[in-house]
Amino acid sequence: MSPHLRSACYIVLFGLLSSPSTLIAESSSAAQQNAATTEATRELRHKDPQWDLVKLHLPDPTTATAEQLEMVGDVLRARRFPEDAIDYYTYALRRGGNEVMLMNKLGVTQLDLRHTAAARAYFQRAVKLQKKDAVAWNNLGAVEYMDGHFATAISNYNRAIKLNKTSAIYHSNLATAYFEEKKYKDAREQFKIALRIDPDMAHHDGTGGLTAHMVSPEDHARYCFEMARLYSELGDEANMLRYLTMASESGFDVLSEMRSDSKLDSYRKDPRVVLIVQNARALRSGRVTVDNAQTSVPPLPPVQPN
Repeated sequence: MSPHLRSACYIVLFGLLSSPSTLIAESSSAAQQNAATTEATRELRHKDPQWDLVKLHLPDPTTATAEQLEMVGDVLRARRFPEDAIDYYTYALRRGGNEVMLMNKLGVTQLDLRHTAAARAYFQRAVKLQKKDAVAWNNLGAVEYMDGHFATAISNYNRAIKLNKTSAIYHSNLATAYFEEKKYKDAREQFKIALRIDPDMAHHDGTGGLTAHMVSPEDHARYCFEMARLYSELGDEANMLRYLTMASESGFDVLSEMRSDSKLDSYRKDPRVVLIVQNARALRSGRVTVDNAQTSVPPLPPVQPN
């Protein structure tokens, strides 16, 4: 997910549910700006031929049940119509749907739209309604992370983990916030816990669902190198080489940094690593393109036995 957005002050006005915007009152012009942008993007998305098919199946919000309206909201968000998803989650609230659940869904949809202040208001309402809602605390952490308040994000993620220690996403998010604070050792420890819970965690795209997942920090090259360090600690050579490749292609001096890590240092002269660096340099210099990189260089040689 690409970060990091501005914030404004919002006050939750519970009960005013005639439209998504009436849930929140704001002390600046950002709300009007967001509303204008939302309507413009909604119109643009409605030009997608898929919308013509989707709108034929939208239920009447005055007669459909809260569960039906919430499900429609989920489908609309999954099909990349977030503005309309917000409408249907709001209809579900009016019909008596699960308030905490819907506040979280409204919030993560606002995060999809990069409206962090609006998202924060929904998540704050969720934790006010249910102080032990781990999802909402995690999602509040995601808002603070996106606004660059990493220490606050760390605090919120830790609260979520205290309430639910079995979520790989919470540990992954905490790791990403530690990374932004340059606490790389703490970050790797949290990523390690996340991978132990969900071995495929690093490959999730962070979109959809109820729980905000911050996939990658802004310094992507350094992040990839730290992930390579983690996978080397875990003895996973395939993923170690994969992340070294991404770090090197992003311009990170992997060979120099590998000297500072006892396990990675042993790979500095490995022909596979040498080839990764050579390929990355060729890509960055324009001597080879991404499209033909795989055919212009030999395949990685097998690991040589010690």
